[in-house]
Amino acid sequence: MTQNNETKVLTPEQIENNKQQIIDIYRNCVKREGSDKLLDYLINKSDFFTAPASTRFHGAYDGGLAQHSLNVYNCFKAYLERDRVRELYNLNASDETIAVCALLHDICKVNVYTRGTRNVKNEETGQWEKVPTFFFDDGLPYGHGEKSVYMITGFMRLTREEAFAIRYHMGFSGEENANNVGKAFGMFPLAFALSTADMEATYFLD
Repeated sequence: MTQNNETKVLTPEQIENNKQQIIDIYRNCVKREGSDKLLDYLINKSDFFTAPASTRFHGAYDGGLAQHSLNVYNCFKAYLERDRVRELYNLNASDETIAVCALLHDICKVNVYTRGTRNVKNEETGQWEKVPTFFFDDGLPYGHGEKSVYMITGFMRLTREEAFAIRYHMGFSGEENANNVGKAFGMFPLAFALSTADMEATYFLD
């Protein structure tokens, strides 16, 4: 990864700006029944816009989850706009599908991170020091991609293609059966595209 997330900090203004960008994209693109209730949940009943994306790796800072989701959206949209993807791969997706898959693929991470400290040895002094960190405590241990699908469909319907894309967005980097991942990518190329965007955001942008 290109960034040291333990030292990265988003300002309150940056966190608010990411929040407004996501809300604007969502409201402009996602119109299906129940989408308004899901957005209300994200804004008023979750920490989606302030939570980290992980405890120690990509996006491990306040606002990291929203930043990652926005990064994935931009990567996903750019990938699907390529002439090669549209003309040779024949892969097309609506603005609504792009927004739903990218912005909500990691909704499974809301309300699961808590603040704490961990001991780290200071290389200069040799002393152990307490440093801030995040701990993961999932009150709904339903998996990762499958949990995101489960949470979204509690508010609104997903197409089968969207559901598979979100379910398998971790691709071969997760703990999935490799045969299942490959089959899902073959059946639903959008899943491969989302996984590619997720990896690009994780390793180059977050």
